[in-house]
Amino acid sequence: MSVTLQLNLLPEVEAFLNQSPLASFVGGKSFPNADGNLVATIDPGSGQQIAEIHDLSEAEIDRAVEIADAAFPAWAALPQQERSSILLKLADAVEQRKPIIAQIESLDAGKIEAQAAGDVQNFVDTLRYFVELSGKVEKRTKLDVEGHEAWTVKQPWGACAFIFPWNFPFLLIGWGISPALAAGNTVVIKPAEDTSLSAIYLAQLAKEVGVPDGVINVVTGRGATAGSALSNNKQIKRMSFTGSPEVGRLVGEACGRNLVPVKLELGGKGAALVFDDVDVKATAEALVGAITFHTGQVCCDATRWMVHQDVYDEFVAHCRDLMQNVKIGHPLDPESQMGPVVNPKQCQRVLGYQAKGKAEGAECLVGGGPAKVDGYEGNYVNPTLLAGSLDNVAAREEIFGPVAYVTAFESEEEAIAMANDTDYGLANSVWTNDKDRADRVAEAMVAGNSWINAHNVFVHGVPYGGINKSGMGGGVLSVETLMDYYRSTSVVRPLG
Repeated sequence: MSVTLQLNLLPEVEAFLNQSPLASFVGGKSFPNADGNLVATIDPGSGQQIAEIHDLSEAEIDRAVEIADAAFPAWAALPQQERSSILLKLADAVEQRKPIIAQIESLDAGKIEAQAAGDVQNFVDTLRYFVELSGKVEKRTKLDVEGHEAWTVKQPWGACAFIFPWNFPFLLIGWGISPALAAGNTVVIKPAEDTSLSAIYLAQLAKEVGVPDGVINVVTGRGATAGSALSNNKQIKRMSFTGSPEVGRLVGEACGRNLVPVKLELGGKGAALVFDDVDVKATAEALVGAITFHTGQVCCDATRWMVHQDVYDEFVAHCRDLMQNVKIGHPLDPESQMGPVVNPKQCQRVLGYQAKGKAEGAECLVGGGPAKVDGYEGNYVNPTLLAGSLDNVAAREEIFGPVAYVTAFESEEEAIAMANDTDYGLANSVWTNDKDRADRVAEAMVAGNSWINAHNVFVHGVPYGGINKSGMGGGVLSVETLMDYYRSTSVVRPLG
């Protein structure tokens, strides 16, 4: 545990890591695997091992689902107020332990610690939001049908499964399980093998604050084993997957065979359309801030920048200055502005796309290549700005790193066409001081989300989701999401 001492971790974090190897947590207790198969957990900022997790087998995954299913009737039968009270206790406990969870998340996922703390607070706010919303749901709705007495009744589904990625481990758990739990479902969480620690901590904390055994279950392991077993399980009642389109297709196929409703939140290749009436420097600051936030490992990020030709040179000049001065460092260093990417494989992916983009004719305006951080052998890369034709591989495929691609446009129509020339459809933004144009362009872009004079905007009460290659099955953060976790039964009594 030399990394623990070197980085001056909180005593509670050291104690948690010293449980290693960390087992899954199912049915309110530790759930180790039988064969002793382990997966190393590496600090992306230093390259050092900080823990090991268990890689569960298919039979063990199936057993976890059985336990969640067995816990469902009692959880669903609780009065809404009682269930809400339990979940609010969990939200309070998470908030009280925010520094601990944030440090675990920072060390595990390579997040700047302050950003990780924001993710923890988002989890808390999301859980509270859906708990409050669930109290307003009318479970029984009368239907006006001639000659019959009829109504519909909403009931929770049962055991719901979730597979989460490594970029926002704790925040996305909140987005996923909060509506499911508030509606009365039980959950089985499969975190990414690279970033399982905060999920295990959450399950242990849930037990501590009185969440009934089997309601919140965490299973760990590799995607090809544990993840595949969960998505293929026939006992789950709903499935949610967040990750790449490639793996999303496999999850969708498995759920299709089992006729399990599935929600897929997949990747993106977002566009930012910058018109010539903006504050150019402020816009550059906002977009550089977005592409360097969590080292660009954000599916809804704006990675394609379409800039009006009249302000293109000024915009690029500001971006160059900003990108060259980003402070890259270990995520637990309070002076760091950008940390590492999550693992060596992702590091090579980012560097590989930089090379492929330049090989296809893109000009590297800023950065590129690996970055060095004194004292740490982590997965660091420099923020990069490429320019050129939009048929370039770096402009068309998701890179998932701090790499943006810039090009110029002449007209509004051309800009919209550029933004929509993609297989993805997650999130775009338009930057202009002309309100009518902003509204017009935002509505014309083909994506699940359009933002005006901002990017990466998440508001509870506003649906967030993707279309086309970016996903299916609805979004999150709104009442529609909560309603996904109720099934509906129609009841009819003929009269006369």
